[in-house]
Amino acid sequence: MSETAEDAKTGFAAWRARRLADLARPDGWLNIVGRYPLENGRFRIGSGQDNDIVLPTGPTEVGTLTQDETGVRFQPAGGGAEQRLALSKSAPPRFSSGNLLLEVTTLNGENALRVRDTTPLEGERLPKLTAFSYDPTWRIIARWERLDTPHSVEIDTSRSIRTEVEATHRAVFEREGQQYELLATHGTPERPQFVFRDATAKTGETYPAARFLFGEDIADETIVLDFNHAVSPPCAFTDFAVCPLPPPGNVLPIRVEAGEHAPPAH
Repeated sequence: MSETAEDAKTGFAAWRARRLADLARPDGWLNIVGRYPLENGRFRIGSGQDNDIVLPTGPTEVGTLTQDETGVRFQPAGGGAEQRLALSKSAPPRFSSGNLLLEVTTLNGENALRVRDTTPLEGERLPKLTAFSYDPTWRIIARWERLDTPHSVEIDTSRSIRTEVEATHRAVFEREGQQYELLATHGTPERPQFVFRDATAKTGETYPAARFLFGEDIADETIVLDFNHAVSPPCAFTDFAVCPLPPPGNVLPIRVEAGEHAPPAH
């Protein structure tokens, strides 16, 4: 094995270790313990049974959330100052209480309280994530094509909550003499995100709903699609996540034997 290939293999192992560490962070996807849709009104939150929103863990009393036509406010238990939350789809406002990290997420104008238990995940509490062996042929330099006009694309989700996104670019690549394309539907201009599914999902080797892939080394006319870095979406690890599903054009008829395998059932 050449030095370059060895470096790539070592880099892939380091990437996989970072991937698991990111999932297990206090604000990662492995420690979500609840998601509670919000309606207008005033709701007491905590693990005590007399609360309006009863949490499975954490302090008996966390505080009070109030939602009305002006937004959402949080009043900590014990008389702390009330906080008006700056609602954001991309950066949900967060607050803490004991071992809990709470945030108010927004999707299609509807808010929900999402709760994480930040107790460190170690040992048997960590999932046994596996992946296909690193394959350099699945690191592809694709054409990065701007669409003639931005497209409004309706995207379904893992919770059947349909959303609309604006797509401006697609990646076009070849594999074994055939041309394929993926539409970037999420992410940022610096880190476009592709939601795709391929034939390995049919056999359960990869997560059946979708995998996520983030573009790398973006230039004016090219983008790197390293399918070795394809990952399972958050909803593969928790029922409390809402994940986009692939648009029809992002369902590939081929086997992409690269990237993360489906995780153990949660």
